Amino acid sequence: MNLFKLLLLLFITVTLSFADGKDLAKSLKLDPSSKAIKQWEKIFESGEKMGKMGIDKLSDADKAELKKYLTSHAADSDHPAAAGI
Repeated sequence: MNLFKLLLLLFITVTLSFADGKDLAKSLKLDPSSKAIKQWEKIFESGEKMGKMGIDKLSDADKAELKKYLTSHAADSDHPAAAGI
């Protein structure tokens, strides 16, 4: 069973490393408009908070891409992901 989990994690990590910010957010079930820009920035400053969301498993490049997407489509951004905000 542990081998299966390890292989699954490896597959997800490799798959996510080729995704853009929107795909990464979707795969981690993160809605950019659920938080303000400052809240997303605080999450990326905390290893514990990133761990709770699964962000800590991503490569540095993917983390940067995800952060860029989440903050640029946050609830208080110029282009929020949710309509009407």
